[in-house]
Amino acid sequence: MTVWTRRRLLTSAATAVSAAGLATAAAPPARAAGATARPGDADVADALRALPGLRLIEERQDAEPGYRHFVLGLRQPVDHNDPAAGAFEQRLTLLHTAADRPTVLFSTGYQAVLIPRRTEPAVLLGANQLQVEHRYFGVSRPAAPGYTHLTIRQAADDHHRVVRLFRRLYPGAWISTGGSKGGMTSVYHRRFHPHDVVGTVVHSAPNNVDDRDDSAYLRFLETVGTAAGREALKAAQRAILLRRADLVARYEAWAAATGDTFRLVGSADKALEIAVLRAPFMFWQRGTPADVAAVPGPGATADELYTWLDGTAGLALYADTTARNYIPYWYQIGTQLGYGRFPTAHLADLLRHPGAAEPRSFVPRDIPLRFDQDAMPDIDRWVRRRGSRLLFVNGTQDPAVAEHFHPGGPDSRMLWVPGGNHGADLADLSPADRKWAEDALVRWAGSAG
Repeated sequence: MTVWTRRRLLTSAATAVSAAGLATAAAPPARAAGATARPGDADVADALRALPGLRLIEERQDAEPGYRHFVLGLRQPVDHNDPAAGAFEQRLTLLHTAADRPTVLFSTGYQAVLIPRRTEPAVLLGANQLQVEHRYFGVSRPAAPGYTHLTIRQAADDHHRVVRLFRRLYPGAWISTGGSKGGMTSVYHRRFHPHDVVGTVVHSAPNNVDDRDDSAYLRFLETVGTAAGREALKAAQRAILLRRADLVARYEAWAAATGDTFRLVGSADKALEIAVLRAPFMFWQRGTPADVAAVPGPGATADELYTWLDGTAGLALYADTTARNYIPYWYQIGTQLGYGRFPTAHLADLLRHPGAAEPRSFVPRDIPLRFDQDAMPDIDRWVRRRGSRLLFVNGTQDPAVAEHFHPGGPDSRMLWVPGGNHGADLADLSPADRKWAEDALVRWAGSAG
């Protein structure tokens, strides 16, 4: 459940963007603190209040010079095909610099984050940035119980309504971006509304085309890194399960001390087993080969094993306080997005909970999980055959993209960060690939003029 704040974003616009081809020749957005505001800046709050269905919740005083940071709520239909189904308020955030600059549509795929940090496209283009919280996450939750209307199409329609509304304020070029599940969300939006933006930058987005075939994930985890590193991880998994009683007791003591419980998953024992199964995947997703040295070896104490597992797989993720916030994530995984399996042969004699690391463990039993086998193949076909101006950036050591997108449309490309993990950024690319990516963003933004 990787969110954008774990990815390294550019801190400055190292590449100057030519004004040629953009909607106007506005000055670069960053200005020294205390400088005079541009004409119209003072009116943006009034302009936001005038947009139908939009509520200005707060203007936060934490934006970098040249920007204003707004927290907004937009009234959205629960079902875009049935107005009678009701409405909910979707959380948005806006980093505004000027109406005549490009705008970046940013998705985390989860709840919105309030840190006023610009994405790489926003930095490069000196753009406004509009973040959309995914429906059913954070505070963007319909009142009706269940998740019937949590589908990739409904979320894409949310984004479509956002773009149509905010074009009244920002008529220039729009670029979309996101990482991990946010990148997936950006692709799904383009599939159903391909002309809402002029281009999309996608970081580390899985593409589980056939949920019945997990061979790519299994093969990746059995070949990534070195043989010694993989064996060290397997040995640590076994050592933890061999000392299960001690570690579960510590896990339960942590939960009691923090007021947490394991009602959703079922028990601390099951939660620990899930964390152990996921540990190699999450190790490679966030770590590097250098981190293999910190994997507990023979003779490690129970405390050392517990601390390593917690730091690698995040034990709080499987207890109720956090796990309940991610029920919609697991619902999506179990109904449309799909999920990969993990190697278990080396642990077969130590496992107690068959099928523990599956979406059903994290979704209440009274909520149906019926998997749509057609959803991801449809997305994959569109990306391969028709998706244009799609830039995918992946790390070669990221298990999440063992199954990845294959863009085949005009002006689209897949770029790889050698040795990169789930935090692969444009800044990590080779000089030649980074230049192509930056040139593509400027070209796409200019095409809207």
